[in-house]
Amino acid sequence: MLLCSLRKVQTATHFRKVRGPSRDNPDRIIDDLLTPCSPGAPGAIEMSWMDVPGDKLLEPIVSMSDMLMAISNSKPTVNEEDLKRLQKFTEDFGVEG
Repeated sequence: MLLCSLRKVQTATHFRKVRGPSRDNPDRIIDDLLTPCSPGAPGAIEMSWMDVPGDKLLEPIVSMSDMLMAISNSKPTVNEEDLKRLQKFTEDFGVEG
């Protein structure tokens, strides 16, 4: 999921200025942060992520569509054989085993 935001930053061709918390003091709101946007977005500035100063980057928020895409692209970490072995263990030694 974090990679979705990272990819948005790395593949962006345009950024726009937004308000957000200062990196130095999150209680202070500043107006000159940059976040990725589409080329047609109001205030879009053509630039790559390499052109954005690190302290001025406002990372995109992970959205529900980012979460759903990550889930759909995820591969299982447990295979059928692992599940069968777990079931056998549970049968042999019980849930508390």
